[in-house]
Amino acid sequence: MYRIIGTIILSAIAMLRTADWTAYASEAGEKDRYGVTTLSVNYMREAPDFTAELGNQALMGTPVEITGEEGYWRQIKSPDPYTAWCVDLGIREMTAGALKEYIAAEKVICTADYGKVLARPSGRSEKICDIVAGDLMLLGRKTSGRFYNVILPSGESGYVRKKDAMIFSKWAGKCDPTADNLIETALGFLGVPYLWGGTSIKGVDCSGLVRMVWFMNGILLPRNASQQAMTGLPAGPGLDSLEKGDLVFFGSPAVKDASGNIIAKEKVTHVGIYIGNGRFIHASRLVRINSLIPGTPDYYENAGRMIKARRIIGSGEAEGAVRITDSPAYFPQD
Repeated sequence: MYRIIGTIILSAIAMLRTADWTAYASEAGEKDRYGVTTLSVNYMREAPDFTAELGNQALMGTPVEITGEEGYWRQIKSPDPYTAWCVDLGIREMTAGALKEYIAAEKVICTADYGKVLARPSGRSEKICDIVAGDLMLLGRKTSGRFYNVILPSGESGYVRKKDAMIFSKWAGKCDPTADNLIETALGFLGVPYLWGGTSIKGVDCSGLVRMVWFMNGILLPRNASQQAMTGLPAGPGLDSLEKGDLVFFGSPAVKDASGNIIAKEKVTHVGIYIGNGRFIHASRLVRINSLIPGTPDYYENAGRMIKARRIIGSGEAEGAVRITDSPAYFPQD
């Protein structure tokens, strides 16, 4: 089995042509290019330059569409969807057929904040690379003991401690995005530094924190706060009507003239996760907890700019929210 899986990845090195995220490999053109991210966290910049603004991050094992090339830079579109630039060494190109097999193959997901891929099943073995929460690797041999044998998107074979990972399909099937589970995941990010464009344990911005918390509970949300503000159902905005797990948004409300015409659109600039008792967790300078109640010691200085709240939990098939098991970027949808 591990040889078959290894062949899938190793044959996927050079090319990849498949369709968009809604119908993989259905209408691929000869010039379409796709790949899988190889780094624990692939930094996606707004221009093909290391000095360019960081726009997003893509975790290891994420399928991407390659939409441009400039030198050793590749413009990629992630499933968020988000389009930006990363270096060529962070992407493994493959054929359309190889990508389809890759998506269908059994994988391992890193569930610990940080982990290592080791060259041998031993805690004293040399490290091949680091991994972080949400990273995906192909499952290799059915190893016993304390390690999974994995095949990285780069094609290298290594070992991951079972305490740091789970079989991806089993993990996805067990995900239960309750308010308590979401808040527990969010609390695990406390103290992580704010990073504009960050969507991983290595650094998050406000919407990156929200997206990662939901991702680690089996739900895919849009990348940006303005998109998240249109997901789920309206909640609040009064504190009395908020429930644990609601998303709270800050910014500027829409402005209307005397006739009711909008003269200035709503502008969402920040998002956090409500945890109850008038408090919320968010990424602002670092991931921290603040209060929305005036006069409290940890009162958030911009609480007065809260403009809306959205409820994803219990909202059914909320527009913009997709179970990871229903995403063609992660599981076959045949």
